[in-house]
Amino acid sequence: MSIVTKPLSVRWNPEQPIDDVTQMGQPVTPESVIDEIRSLRKQLGKSLILLGHHYQRDEVVRFADRHGDSLELSRFAAKEKDAETIIFLGVHFMAETADMLTDPDVAVVLPDMRAGCTMADMAQIEDVESAWEEMSALIDGDDVVPVTYINSTAAVKNFVGRHGGTICTSSNARKIIEWALSKKSKVFFFPDQHLGRNTSFELGIPLEKMILWDPEEKMGGNSRDSIKNARVLLWKGHCSVHQHFQPSHADIWRERIPGIQVIVHPECSYEVVQNADFSGSTAKIIDTVMKSPSGSKWAVGTENHLVERLGNMAKKEGKEVYSLAPYACLCSTMFRISPESLLESVRALVKGEYRWRVQVDDDTRKGALMALDKMFEITGK
Repeated sequence: MSIVTKPLSVRWNPEQPIDDVTQMGQPVTPESVIDEIRSLRKQLGKSLILLGHHYQRDEVVRFADRHGDSLELSRFAAKEKDAETIIFLGVHFMAETADMLTDPDVAVVLPDMRAGCTMADMAQIEDVESAWEEMSALIDGDDVVPVTYINSTAAVKNFVGRHGGTICTSSNARKIIEWALSKKSKVFFFPDQHLGRNTSFELGIPLEKMILWDPEEKMGGNSRDSIKNARVLLWKGHCSVHQHFQPSHADIWRERIPGIQVIVHPECSYEVVQNADFSGSTAKIIDTVMKSPSGSKWAVGTENHLVERLGNMAKKEGKEVYSLAPYACLCSTMFRISPESLLESVRALVKGEYRWRVQVDDDTRKGALMALDKMFEITGK
């Protein structure tokens, strides 16, 4: 296996919107597109907010007023009282969350409706409801807490809220699962099996007390006894980006660069996390690398756009950052948002039209907000 050993770096000031096109073989956006987006944005003023997710490509996120993780961005937008429209430079479930957390009269636009999330798509509401019914016929449903990762549809969040469960992020998953296990004897965690497994193991739950629920199999592909004995029931879902990392990647980097440290996202497999030096959310990855001493060397296992930007910040402080697997880890659905699709959305807004508005119906919103509010209550923020 061949791995590039050049430290990653890009032009990124974490305190301001990105304003330089760089790296990774991406085509340079025509200046006419850039100039028109800037001109139209100026016309719209404070009525428009652009939110850019960490995994978004630079030629798009450069226009964002704020960039970060999905929930962080939605909560930021909810506090911006002058906003009439939000353009979310991310994927569909993120736009749904922004729509639910902002006032109903604030329009949320996704520049390309094909920008979905493969993980969220692995837990369709019909399958989740069927699994719950089948599970409840085998064990006491009142003794199970459903927990969904933020990377899920509004319909799934609504289901969780109406069944006494809650939502988690990669940052607070430990606290949420710990809360759930303090309330009931079992947790039904979806859609990402890896975040659920890694977090539960960290909490001291042995692997033999976790089972995988395959929605395409009867009883999730499990026996009655295994379901009854399990403490954590994990949905068979994963992130299409983080599944590419392998335990051997860490070994290769350690052989090539003695003293390098490996940090990965908990959406990676159990084996990858166990072979890493550290694991944590995007925020923890950034914080850990940036607080490390000058001269530190890191191999980072998460989406490469984020890794590239982190490389630039770290380089200024004398640190080296490498992608754990530089050729395999772009979020292809996030990549559907292009400068051209953003331009079309902004053009429509100037005309008083919404191109690809995302709206969550009132009934779905109500249950989903119950789940979100429960999460805020548990975490205290």
